[in-house]
Amino acid sequence: MSEIIASPSVRVLAQEKGIDIDALAKKLGRTTIGREDLEGTATPAAAAAAPAAGTSYWNVDHSHYGPVTEEPMSRFAKVASANLSAANQLIPQVTHHDRADVSGIEALRKAWKGEAIARGVKLTALAFHVKALARALREFPRFNASLSADGETLYLKDFVHIGIAVDTPHGLMVPVIRDADRKGLWQIAAEITDLASRAQARKIAPDEMGGASMSISNLGGLGGTAFTPIVNPPEVAILGITRTETITVWDGETPRPVPMVPLDLSYDHRVINGADAACFMSFLAGVIADPRRMMI
Repeated sequence: MSEIIASPSVRVLAQEKGIDIDALAKKLGRTTIGREDLEGTATPAAAAAAPAAGTSYWNVDHSHYGPVTEEPMSRFAKVASANLSAANQLIPQVTHHDRADVSGIEALRKAWKGEAIARGVKLTALAFHVKALARALREFPRFNASLSADGETLYLKDFVHIGIAVDTPHGLMVPVIRDADRKGLWQIAAEITDLASRAQARKIAPDEMGGASMSISNLGGLGGTAFTPIVNPPEVAILGITRTETITVWDGETPRPVPMVPLDLSYDHRVINGADAACFMSFLAGVIADPRRMMI
């Protein structure tokens, strides 16, 4: 009779995995074995017989079915892939979809077009979204936070830095606009243009890509009606934006066309619940609809 302490379920799992509990306990220098000790452990025979979970789906000779060309993943793409995979596995993520009236923003952009030319600044809608998000993060501090790796401590931040996802030929980069809540629209617009152009040229410094309160993934120039952006840890939420569309809104019995931008908020459900997300998005949509509130 084995003197190693292990529950019946653990012994059954060990048997299924072909693991000798006595040998494993001796190797670990312990007299108790738990389920966690069996994870990723198997005898050489069992390991040879069973490929790592999920990998068999990828081990395919695609040339068997037709012509293929191999293209190695870039270093940036590999890093992004590892981070996104880890985030998707560890974070219980939920996405809240909403939309906001951008009539006011478009009116201001049109009215300020001459000033933008004089300043040499491209005043994009994204600059307004950055400013609106900064305002919302000050109003809802739980969204401006990070959760510790062990899930036991929430760090509330007394700064507002907004990450801007930039798609480049060498992979996704997320430069950060620091203190967005304390900057005006013109400065934010200029920084967006500068950061995006330098990201394309691979001239972003490492200290310009960390410490964001929340990130924005903007697909507005490409299309789509909604998507589910993946939370970028250690942030607890991310805002997705897609292409503005004209929606019919009824003013009493009178139909009125209104330009609306789809918004997608993905969040870590360990920190944020559904009611929090709904309130946050309602506030954000209100600020976007009334740009004057961004200046408060």
